[in-house]
Amino acid sequence: MAERTYHDQVNIDNALKQRELLKKLPRFAGDFFRGIEPTTQSRTRIAYAYDLIVFFEWLVSENPSLKGTEVRNLPISVLDEIQAVDLEEYIDYLKYYVKDGKEYTNSPSGIKRKLVSLRSFYKYYFKRELITTNPTVLIDIPKLHEKAIIRLEPDEVATLLDDVESGNGLTKNQESFHDRTAVRDLAIVTLLLGTGIRVSECVGLDISDVDFKTNGIKIHRKGGYEAIVYFGDEVADALRDYLEERALIEAEPGSTNAFFLSIQNKRIGVRAVEKLVKKYAQLVTTMKKITPHKLRSTYGTSLYRETGDIYLVADVLGHKDVNTTRKHYAALEEDRRKSAANKVKLRE
Repeated sequence: MAERTYHDQVNIDNALKQRELLKKLPRFAGDFFRGIEPTTQSRTRIAYAYDLIVFFEWLVSENPSLKGTEVRNLPISVLDEIQAVDLEEYIDYLKYYVKDGKEYTNSPSGIKRKLVSLRSFYKYYFKRELITTNPTVLIDIPKLHEKAIIRLEPDEVATLLDDVESGNGLTKNQESFHDRTAVRDLAIVTLLLGTGIRVSECVGLDISDVDFKTNGIKIHRKGGYEAIVYFGDEVADALRDYLEERALIEAEPGSTNAFFLSIQNKRIGVRAVEKLVKKYAQLVTTMKKITPHKLRSTYGTSLYRETGDIYLVADVLGHKDVNTTRKHYAALEEDRRKSAANKVKLRE
C-alpha cells in the first residue's frame, strides 16, 4: 500500500473530524456541507462547523420556544423564524458568554468570521428555495481595522539565521536539543524566509518535491492546487546540508517520504515548526511576535521592495487575487507613490 501524502492524510483526518462535528448540528445541515464540498477546502468546512455549532447552541438556549429541543432535531423551518433583531442579539452574545463553566470572548474578527459562516449557510438554503427569508443580509459585517504588517528587518533576518545556526542565547535545555536539530531548523527557517511558503506547505514537502536541478519545490497551495516555487542558492545550500543528515535517519512508517522529520523521526508538524520559529525569534526580538506567517510577510516585503512588482509578489505567494497582496503591502505602495513625486523634473 502506497504511503499517503501529507495533504491526503490531512483531508482524511478533517473528513473524520467533520463527521463528528455534524453530530452536533441539525440533520439538515449535512446538505449544506455536501453542497459546498466541491468549492471549499476541508479546513474551511471544519471552521464553518465550529461556528455553526456556536450559533445553534445559542439558539436553543436563548429562544424560549426551543428550550429543551435537541439541536440535532431542529427542522429547517427554524431558519425562517429568525429575524435580524435576533442576529443582533447573537452578535452581542458572541462578545462574551459562558459555556460549561468556561468563559468565551470573540474579537471583531472572530465575530465577523462567525457571521460570514452563518451568511454562507443561509445563502445555500435560500438559493435552493428551501427557506423564504435571509436575515443575515440585513446585518452589517463588522469592519476590521487594518493591522500593520509585522516583519523582520534585513539585519534581524541575518541575526535570526546566525542564532539558528549557532544556538547562541538558548537555555541549557534548549541547547541539548539544538545539537540534534540545528541543521534541520536552519533549513526550515531559511526555506520559509527564502520562498515565503506557508508553514503547511513546508511540513507537507516530500523528498521528491525538491528539485536541485531547477532549484524548485512542488507545493500544495491553500486552494488545493499544485505550484512550483523557486529558491536561491542560500536555500539550496541549507536544504542540501539537511538532506545529508536526513539520509542517515530511518524515518518511521508513514513518514519515509517526508522531507522534514521531527525528533521522533516522523513528519514534522505545523505546531512544531511554529514552536521552533518562536524559540529562535525571541532571541532576536521580544517586541515583535514572530510566527512562520510573519516570515512569509518578511519575504513578501523584501521581494516587493526589490522588484516593485505587486503581481509577481501575488503570484509567488500564491494569492489568487492581487488585491489581497495589495492590501497587505499598501504601506509600501504608498511609499513608492511618494517617491514618484521627485522622479520627474520639470526644470533642470
